[in-house]
Amino acid sequence: MSHPLPSQMRAVDHGAGGDVSCMTLAHAALPSVEPDGVLIRVHAAGVNRPDILQRSGKYPPPADASPFMGLEVAGEVVAVGQQTTRFRVGDMVCALTPGGGYAEYCATPEAHCLPIPSGLTITEAAALAETFFTVWANVFQRARLTAGESILIHGGSSGIGSTAIQLASVFGASNIIVTCGDQAKIDYCLALGANHGINYKTEDFVERVKAITDGRGVDVVLDMVGAPYFQKNLDVCAVEARIAQVAYQHGFKAELNMQALMMKRLTWTGSTLRARPKSAKAEIAASLEREVWPLFSAHLAALRPRVHATFPLADVAKAHRMMEAGEHFGKIVLTVAPGAQVHGQSVS
Repeated sequence: MSHPLPSQMRAVDHGAGGDVSCMTLAHAALPSVEPDGVLIRVHAAGVNRPDILQRSGKYPPPADASPFMGLEVAGEVVAVGQQTTRFRVGDMVCALTPGGGYAEYCATPEAHCLPIPSGLTITEAAALAETFFTVWANVFQRARLTAGESILIHGGSSGIGSTAIQLASVFGASNIIVTCGDQAKIDYCLALGANHGINYKTEDFVERVKAITDGRGVDVVLDMVGAPYFQKNLDVCAVEARIAQVAYQHGFKAELNMQALMMKRLTWTGSTLRARPKSAKAEIAASLEREVWPLFSAHLAALRPRVHATFPLADVAKAHRMMEAGEHFGKIVLTVAPGAQVHGQSVS
């Protein structure tokens, strides 16, 4: 369905950055569409930890990216570039974006868009891209988790953790172990498909993992905690294991004894998603569509984004407060009614 496009849209502007009070709902020009890109009328946008960092002034966007937050959306294609070959005006897609998802319209490369899997709502689809791209690239492509192997997932109840549990389960991991901060989060992870949950506040996860694995350790570790876990991750690994580092929320510097890395022949890999070239993200998208997207129809109960809460775009501050409090299970999503008129300039 074709829609006349306005000259302006509403978007969340965080100005120079700061706490949640720095965000306002402002008027902005529609983003331009690159020759290989599409313009999406945003129906919903996922909220992710990098958004909090960007708003706080700790994670500036790339020079060629939108200044607005928002790394994943779902919605309707309303314009396409001259070099696009696949999606057409009227198609519904979910997409990884270089930024700009907290808005009524968002531009992104066509190759970073995927069809919405059958059976998912538009809200669930908005919670797909950032975590599925991240987990697929790091756990399966870089750390090479395969059927029959074991994995330790830190922050199991987070958006990344929830996705990692589901994908590891669907692809046949033999033992999925998670760390969480309370029993409710552990129970949530077990319901998603984890085999064991460890409360990192009351238990030594290294000792628990060794007990669970009869002293062998795990084949893959997915970590976003950082410095406090660097040595422990080395210690908890089995021989020939791989560590996938996707963030360092609690620091990136630590003194390490690297003996375990060498003696166990470990691989420690890390990557960021946003800074990777467009071609690399396009390759991840193509791999996801080929290897993962067909599984949604067969495993929809076990493989779908878990949306903890939704907030209207004007309530973005509430969404950020929830994420910063760390009390959510899975994903937080902003709903964006196309063309909606929001009264007032401040958001809360």
